[in-house]
Amino acid sequence: MTGALASGTAGVRIGIDVGGTFTDLVLCRPDQTLFVNKTSTTPSDPGDGVIEGLLSILKAAGVAPAEVDEIVHGTTVASNTILEKSGAKTGVLATKGFRDVLEIARIRTPGMFDLAWEKPEPLAPRRYRLEVTERIAADGSIVTPLVESEVIAAGQRFVAEGVASIAITFINSYANPAHEASAERILRDHFPGLLVTASYSVLPEIKEYERTSTTVVNAYILPAMQDYIRRLSEKLVRIGIKAPLQVVASNGGMIGGAQAAIRPVYAVASGPAGGVTGAARLGAVRGDRDLIVFDMGGTTAKAAIIEGGEPLLTTEYEFRDGITSPSRFIKGGGYMLKVPSIDIAEVGSGGGSIAAIDAGGLLVVGPKSAGAAPGPACYGRGNDKPTVTDANMVLGYLNPVALAGGSLAVEPQRSEDAVRAHVARHLGLDVVAAAHGIREVANVNMARAIRSVTIERGRDPRGMTLMAFGGMGPAHAVEVARLLGISRIIVPAAPGVFAALGMLTADVEHNFVKAVFSPLDRLDAARIREVAEELRRDGEGMLRTEGYGPSESELVYRADLRYAGQSSELSVPVPPDFDTGVIDSTALALGFAREYKATFGYVNDEPIELVNLRLIARGRRPQRLDFRTIKLDPQSLQGSSGTRSVSFSRTDGFVPAKLIARSALGSQSVAGPAIIESYDSTIAVPPGATARADVAGSVFIEQAR
Repeated sequence: MTGALASGTAGVRIGIDVGGTFTDLVLCRPDQTLFVNKTSTTPSDPGDGVIEGLLSILKAAGVAPAEVDEIVHGTTVASNTILEKSGAKTGVLATKGFRDVLEIARIRTPGMFDLAWEKPEPLAPRRYRLEVTERIAADGSIVTPLVESEVIAAGQRFVAEGVASIAITFINSYANPAHEASAERILRDHFPGLLVTASYSVLPEIKEYERTSTTVVNAYILPAMQDYIRRLSEKLVRIGIKAPLQVVASNGGMIGGAQAAIRPVYAVASGPAGGVTGAARLGAVRGDRDLIVFDMGGTTAKAAIIEGGEPLLTTEYEFRDGITSPSRFIKGGGYMLKVPSIDIAEVGSGGGSIAAIDAGGLLVVGPKSAGAAPGPACYGRGNDKPTVTDANMVLGYLNPVALAGGSLAVEPQRSEDAVRAHVARHLGLDVVAAAHGIREVANVNMARAIRSVTIERGRDPRGMTLMAFGGMGPAHAVEVARLLGISRIIVPAAPGVFAALGMLTADVEHNFVKAVFSPLDRLDAARIREVAEELRRDGEGMLRTEGYGPSESELVYRADLRYAGQSSELSVPVPPDFDTGVIDSTALALGFAREYKATFGYVNDEPIELVNLRLIARGRRPQRLDFRTIKLDPQSLQGSSGTRSVSFSRTDGFVPAKLIARSALGSQSVAGPAIIESYDSTIAVPPGATARADVAGSVFIEQAR
């Protein structure tokens, strides 16, 4: 990021969220007027869809490429690389005796009684995991020096095997990175064609499996991310945009494109995090500080919670097929990433998720998706299998002529044909009943994701407000809320592109961590000050390189604590006066007890240990988007009027529902049944619910519990 933006120069900023079906863009002019665009994602090279959308939105807004000051990008390149197993051929350089850490993992299975479960194949096969002689003790002392000739021999073996990316993961390198740094230098000097990731630069924390897994994931996705950022940057320059490229990190903050190309593991959950950040900012404006975030796009549905105005964060999660959840109660089903992330659960139930009958004769929805090409059956692009979008088309929820403001023509008959051929016929149902079945299964899947971030965290969803967005989220929100006993729903302005919009509310954010092992009641004040000062220098230095001075910087410390003897920690805030160098152990203990009680439902009187000290370094942007002053381009609020027959339930059949353009909805409550349309989304208001617009540009829906 250049210093110009950080110091307050006004300009045009663009948020871009690449999804499985659509690439969403939001352009914010200096007067806070927003323009939105949805362009089909281009799976072969997502950057092509980005450029197509940019050219379209710049034209609509009357903005020249040179006027763009910042591009904020949420990308699925890292996550898709893992899901598709299309990453680099990856090798591991490990301490002798620790070659099989990835297989041993945590010795857990995600389901105790699932005898058919198969452990995910390591991203670095065993033949590409080599050992070298070295050993560092847990206190950082050198037990056995590194044998450099073995590192060179390992490098020769990697090159001969065609390995492209290396993860160096020596035991206890978090306490002393000297051997990893030496091995990294040797490999770079002797084998410049290899990409090298050392664990001390990615995750300098205890736990060899978590550190190894995170470093291997970084190495695996590194070439794909570097290639994507390089090609996209070149394309931006070719169309005249010279603005810095920022990438949304998994924690909801932004990191520079250069940093994302070095440590892409911090951006695996890039896109969804932007929406949660935006939801937190909007909730603060509305006075809703406790929210459930529900984001349903074309391929997946995501859920997260906001407490006290801030997204709930976790320091680790497992990335896997099916449901990806940071749950602390289910481990062993995916690839462990121990990085700061918004606590997001994800299921393969999006608008493009395919409905099918499984081998047991049951209806399933997802995780396989029709994606952007060919897309749902109604797109008429060659897919004949029914999706959630097709079910909604059959039931009347969606415009039967065109979607995305008229830019995407649809063929409803293809939806009926697909549902009939692949679901209704097999289940002995008519097309409408089968479509309801598809929608109901999808809703249950999404409610399951919400339960994993609420009930599994000790939170009762019934007292919270559901904020729904994404292209399909507002069409399903009320029914999903009913499954959870939630009575209040908020649909923000521009819900179909809200993840991209939320990115424009984010700050630059970098995370640093240092291991500090000590009983909480016997802290070494001198050691704590030394570590805190080291973290502060790193944080301020990183922000300074991105153009942020002291007045625009914020440093926040957190502590990872656990009961003595436990193997997992909880992260709690350090009291604000910690910048004096004195840490209040009593306040930390109370904070830990509150978090432990909220998470696990009880506390005990065991001794508490400090494990890590963390620093969050934020660069505050004066131009951060403010929901109180935004103005949407009127074209994006246009929709249909009149009535349309919609089937809201199996029992009631089709009923006439009022069609309301988003621009026509005012502060007076409108009773369902109603369909509220805009360029980027459809809001379903079933019978028994009411909807009205509020001062923040959102739609507020209420229903009886």
